[in-house]
Amino acid sequence: MKKFLTLVCVSALGGAMTLGAYKQFFEDSSSNKVSENPESIRAIPVSLNTNLKGGTNVDFTTAAEETVHSVVHVKNTTLSKGYTSFEDLFFGRPQQRPQIGTGSGVIISPDGYIITNNHVIEGAESMEITTNDNKTYDAKLIGTDPNTDIALLKIEADEPLDYTTFGDSNTARIGEWVLAVGNPFNLNSTVTAGIISAKSRDLSGQNTQSFIQTDAAVNPGNSGGALVNINGELIGINTAISSQTGSYIGYSFAVPSNIARKVVEDLMEYGNVQNGILGVIGGELNSKNAQELGVEQTEGFFVSNVQKGTGADKAGIQKGDIIQRLDGVKISKFSDLKGFLNTKSPEDQVEVVILRNDKQKIVMVTLEKLTTIDIPIIGTLKETTKKELERLDIAYGLELLNLSDMHREDWESDGISEGSIVTAINDIKIKSISDAQRALDKYSNKVLRMSIVKNNGENVVYRFR
Repeated sequence: MKKFLTLVCVSALGGAMTLGAYKQFFEDSSSNKVSENPESIRAIPVSLNTNLKGGTNVDFTTAAEETVHSVVHVKNTTLSKGYTSFEDLFFGRPQQRPQIGTGSGVIISPDGYIITNNHVIEGAESMEITTNDNKTYDAKLIGTDPNTDIALLKIEADEPLDYTTFGDSNTARIGEWVLAVGNPFNLNSTVTAGIISAKSRDLSGQNTQSFIQTDAAVNPGNSGGALVNINGELIGINTAISSQTGSYIGYSFAVPSNIARKVVEDLMEYGNVQNGILGVIGGELNSKNAQELGVEQTEGFFVSNVQKGTGADKAGIQKGDIIQRLDGVKISKFSDLKGFLNTKSPEDQVEVVILRNDKQKIVMVTLEKLTTIDIPIIGTLKETTKKELERLDIAYGLELLNLSDMHREDWESDGISEGSIVTAINDIKIKSISDAQRALDKYSNKVLRMSIVKNNGENVVYRFR
């Protein structure tokens, strides 16, 4: 028995020594052979950074709790005419019927000011606000700005209300987490999460908008609700969705908070929006038009003309300059420029970085009051001088600065040219830019009637379908 155990131990020891020798000589040898042939090695870079922000869990609960109590349900009632019976139709007796529309809003002050979308309350005969704790209030319309789709309401409460503070939408970054809070499909206090997908989006194709794009789910009823960052700060007002069905399919769009805040402040102080203009005409650069213009830059705003007497003209900005930054904000496309100017007022000073002859230059420009407005069917109108009005023996009107390229031939064939005076739009007398905007708002940016005084003094009225 002892001999057998001794034999087993000796066999095990011998096997272990054999295995060790194999690993020492054969595997090391094989490894060395591979290292001697560098062409067979594929190097794969590996990050050793363990402080990756993207890998941490983001806590949305604080932001959600701070926001849901300030987001309200907005119900508007409009009256529409229709026929309720065959007799009404036969005798031409249309009946007025109430129609209910709903959306969202955000309380922005403890005394009851509420921001929402203009399209949520447009045409409303009455408005009702329901808070997150199911209290109901009648709302008063303070003012609207259809250009930015922002409206300001006011309710009277017996106690201070929960509200959301404005954040700085300029500092919001692509890829940053955001929450959309609203009342889709009449479901109160719904919170969805996503990231900022893009900034300065223009959905109109006319360089009139500058939205924040996000993939947080937004549906009908979310309009006017809050887009907040993870700190619970309001960085946008949810306004639109990209959809072929009417429901959310991937992207939604919000008015940046800096634009919304400026509109609200103007509505409170002036009753309308005071826009500051730079005084330049041009367009954004890309590979195609940069080649046509003979410049190497493919980003920025190319100045094709400078309006005389404006802040840009006084600051020395010239035709051919490329605007690259405004107050440190990078200008890559027209909507960047439009979005920035929508946050500014007349008399504001702006630091403008321009590129001229491949050299950067910094100038300070004082913004001026908006004195022009684009009417798609005819062109650009501007405020005119008293002398020009007296020349045509009229008391008011806006001068036709530029004819629309699309309709130029039709207008010129009828004797309408630059310098003609538009005196009324949609039966509203046009004495200022705000009058023209109000006339457009009357029929949702449509022009049905227009009165024009030609350069020869002839007064004509046009009707459109």
